[in-house]
Amino acid sequence: MTGTLLSRNRSYIGLLVANTILGSAMPMLIILGGLSGLMLAPTTALATLPASLQTLAGLFAAAPFSLLMGHFGRRAGFVAGGLCAVLGGLLGVWAIVSGSFVLLCIAHLPLGAAVACYAFFRFAAAETVSPAWQPVAISLILTSGLIAAFVGPQIFIWAKDALAPIPLAGAYAALVPLSLVGLLPLALTTLPKPAPAAPQSLRARLAALSILRDRPVRLAVGLGAVSQGVMVFLMVPTPLAMIGCGFSEAVAGDVIRWHVVAMFAPSFVTGFLIKKLGAQPVAFTGVGLLIVAALLAMAGLDAVNFYGALIVLGVGWNFGFIGATAILAASVTEEDRALVQGANDTVLALVSTLCAFAAGALVAGLGWIAVAGVAAALLAIAGIALWRSARALA
Repeated sequence: MTGTLLSRNRSYIGLLVANTILGSAMPMLIILGGLSGLMLAPTTALATLPASLQTLAGLFAAAPFSLLMGHFGRRAGFVAGGLCAVLGGLLGVWAIVSGSFVLLCIAHLPLGAAVACYAFFRFAAAETVSPAWQPVAISLILTSGLIAAFVGPQIFIWAKDALAPIPLAGAYAALVPLSLVGLLPLALTTLPKPAPAAPQSLRARLAALSILRDRPVRLAVGLGAVSQGVMVFLMVPTPLAMIGCGFSEAVAGDVIRWHVVAMFAPSFVTGFLIKKLGAQPVAFTGVGLLIVAALLAMAGLDAVNFYGALIVLGVGWNFGFIGATAILAASVTEEDRALVQGANDTVLALVSTLCAFAAGALVAGLGWIAVAGVAAALLAIAGIALWRSARALA
């Protein structure tokens, strides 16, 4: 089935290639958000503000993108997301050249919207296969992030001094051609057209969201939010924490590289594990790995601690996030898909935003060990609550 999926399904291949190219911007933005913020921010405490605002933009963009795709189709939504990345890259160059921290923060808003849009590739992939193979399709589409983990940081290294003597401006400029090229494979896709929907009042749309009260949907949203939130909480301040501990930008970038590899490399097997064992066991294994990551981060400030914590964090996110996505995909009907997926990704973006802001404040005020300790405590509480919810479904 996997061979058929990759060789015969042109639309799936188009989605896979587009997600690979467009997703290469993500590790670049992880590095750029912290380093450019540190360079232009008036105080160190505000260094993570561009990255936090990027996550905040995803909060407001997720639902509109989902509804846009529900009305005009997935391809139109992805094109809009790619154009947001182009705009953000151009604004980022302007911000660095002019030395404006405010403009840098504004630049990361459309970039955050683009990242939120790209998250819907996983749902688009699930729609190209039969229900039984949806976990595999979702998992394999995320393997594109493995390539992005190597390509993105390498593009950053090549481009960061392209507009020398102005540092980092070239990396923002590189986002423009990267995004435009990433849109080209979408021409290969022939995705299902959204079913015509009768006009609904605001009250009717809110009533439709009552499906979020269903236990499987709530469990999926909860697992996804915990996985995404904790990953952001520990990932965003990592470059700043490492530089504060005396590590070079190159070492910090390498830790992020291997973290992103760990986020996506397991995707080759995660879908098959879900197909064999079920989505819930895999997702809860992910939560357990996130706890291990937080404990490793608490154990010390050596390079091995940063590498170990961020690698385990990536694997835990993969299991938790893909497991949650599989539960959600199996729990909603086609009619409710756009609304529920938009609401789900809005919740994920909200949690990510809160975690990004909180992590920046904590690492500046109390340090990396405190960030890891808070993550471990939150995971323990959330894990128990989600486990009880899952037991109620059994």
